Amino acid sequence: MAARHRRRTAQLLTAAVLLGACAAGDETSTTVPSPTTSPHTAEPTPSPEAPTTPAATPAPTPVPAEPEVLAEGLAVPWAVDFLPDGTALVTERNTARVLALDPGEEPVELVTVPGVDAVNEAGLLGLAVSPDFAENGFVFVYFTTPEDNRVMRMVHDGEELRPDVVVLDGIPRETHHSGGRIAFGPDGYLYVATGDAAEPSISQDPGSLGGKILRVDEDGEPAPGNPTEGSAVWSLGHRNVQGLDWDEHGTMFASEFGQDSWDELNRIEPGANYGWPQVEGPGGGEQFTDPLHTWRPAEASPSGIAVTQDAIYVAALRGQSLWRVPLDDGEVGEPERLLDGVYGRLRDVAVAPDGRLWLLTSNVFRGEPAPEDDRVVAITEQCARDRDACG
Repeated sequence: MAARHRRRTAQLLTAAVLLGACAAGDETSTTVPSPTTSPHTAEPTPSPEAPTTPAATPAPTPVPAEPEVLAEGLAVPWAVDFLPDGTALVTERNTARVLALDPGEEPVELVTVPGVDAVNEAGLLGLAVSPDFAENGFVFVYFTTPEDNRVMRMVHDGEELRPDVVVLDGIPRETHHSGGRIAFGPDGYLYVATGDAAEPSISQDPGSLGGKILRVDEDGEPAPGNPTEGSAVWSLGHRNVQGLDWDEHGTMFASEFGQDSWDELNRIEPGANYGWPQVEGPGGGEQFTDPLHTWRPAEASPSGIAVTQDAIYVAALRGQSLWRVPLDDGEVGEPERLLDGVYGRLRDVAVAPDGRLWLLTSNVFRGEPAPEDDRVVAITEQCARDRDACG
């Protein structure tokens, strides 16, 4: 997600700088022996002092100023993440399909995930590409079965995406409150957001995987350094976390559906208790951690989030908006409502490798779908904030 894309960009920039430095060194080197004229040729070999013309750097592909519809007619797209080559992978909740999507091309079905039980809010949900994808080809998906919610590791071989092994199961399931967002953190471990499966008390039970954020390795084992050794639980007291991402300093943020009063944006700390069901929103006292910001459910119902250098973007379902929450060194400012009603219900937002925000609509299952729904839309941050800047 956003943090991972920043790391990839930084790596690419670092590589470019190093390559440039090496090229400059070759051009100015004085340690190469002077060439001599071959007795079998009339022309001398080139002199090392002769100026050379550096290879031209390909011009970057321009980013469209206007919003771009990348795909349409989808069946409840739920999550998006990107392969190292820029190809997007998108899950469809209701069909259990994983699609490959490149701008300007039709989506390609890679696989229908077996065993998915898609009912109401349950189905094929989150997706996360391994930070070591170039070496292992791993892609992880979160989905509902008739028995539980689980995380499966899959392998992408360049053409197909095939099931490998279930790395985490036994997550409480229901047709509502399934959680489902998964993402790799800056530390390289997989974070898994789960819901309370309509049983609020399990959110406070450290022995249950429901109502938690979990932190595991790529085999599904509890990650080293978790608050309780041998436990996958990273934080607890959640009702239904829907979005996960990190800022450039490694601070973790999560969005969460409230019940009747308050939806939440939280800063996630290891071992912290976020209060559900004892408290919804702020005011839980020292025992619980208050949210950074709250909305009324009609304003938000916050789903996926994406963190940039100076803002947290929150996709809103009932609110039918993209909320921009200013971010300054981990502190948040007053949220700004963007794209109010323009695309209807928004399920996920992610920062693409070209810097644009990718939005996944969710109008087919609920809401009032347009003829082209559901859609994947790419839009610049500037255009999202100022429609007059869309070109």
